Amino acid sequence: MTTYNLALIGFGGVNRALAELIRDEPQRFASLGFGLRIVAITDLALGSLVQAEGIDLGAALSMPRGTSFAGLPGGSPDPRNEEVIRNSPADIVVEATFTSPVDGEPAVSHVKWALESGKHVVSTNKGPVALRGTELSKLAADNGVRFEYEGAVMSGTPVIRLAHKMLGGLKLTAVQGILNGTSNYVLGRMEAGLGLDEAIIEAQDLGYAEADPTADIAGSDVRLKVAILANELLGASIHPSEVSTTGIQDITSADVSKALAAGLRWKLIGEARRNADGSIVASVQPVALAADHPLAGISGATNAVSFTTDLLGAVTVSGPGAGRVETAYALISDIMAVNEFVKGAVRA
Repeated sequence: MTTYNLALIGFGGVNRALAELIRDEPQRFASLGFGLRIVAITDLALGSLVQAEGIDLGAALSMPRGTSFAGLPGGSPDPRNEEVIRNSPADIVVEATFTSPVDGEPAVSHVKWALESGKHVVSTNKGPVALRGTELSKLAADNGVRFEYEGAVMSGTPVIRLAHKMLGGLKLTAVQGILNGTSNYVLGRMEAGLGLDEAIIEAQDLGYAEADPTADIAGSDVRLKVAILANELLGASIHPSEVSTTGIQDITSADVSKALAAGLRWKLIGEARRNADGSIVASVQPVALAADHPLAGISGATNAVSFTTDLLGAVTVSGPGAGRVETAYALISDIMAVNEFVKGAVRA
């Protein structure tokens, strides 16, 4: 059975959840036909750790705050991201760092270094895919490796892979989605009588919203995801700046009450659509949906995507759009795709 060596870039919630699964449930991966061994970790707070024989995950996961990997064999207080990515004995680099939505850094550089070094990359980051996806995918192909990023749109819910693998033979003309659980939760609470600010505070208390909720409420998070869906599924070449974006910050309690009285529900909808002339337009905006719309019933922090097809009409998939374990599953599904690629290359 093949065992893949992993380098975890970033050791926050998602990569920690993956490390816990590898430590606690090795049989889960054995049932998929491969094993996983973590040989490198980098983190802004903890520094870096490289152990070619495999890191003791119990020790790494129990490192107290304020300490670093420097006291462990192969450890350093410096993350040394480029050195670790290029030179560690990893087969797959797992990229899950905080990334700027403006330029995609530092994740873009992390992905480039890995691909240039002949390493596969799996990532949960929206920025590199939305801003530099075509370039990075070409770089992967040129180096005979894979760049996989299922978790960039809907966490563990596999919308990209589902569309590619399960909707073959259909003409896809549009993709609509509720792609931000925070904004959807806030709108739902406004339906229950809370004001916008009250609903945001509640979402923050529950961990759905960041201290600065601007990216969720103003729509910039969804804008990146719409660009990814447009480019991946409709063959567009859209930059996020070309996605017309309006958030929910101007939706009032009166707007919500009026819509409910008319049998409508406000949702922040990200959409990419192919026009009759072949051009593709993409947008993010609040829409008051009729009750029979496939996205109208999506409540709470749940996300959903509805694909408009020629033979089946609307095909809708819903699931969690966030969560450390859920997003870790997206990384697992990406590693499964890498394994299929590797096995196919060996057979060829």
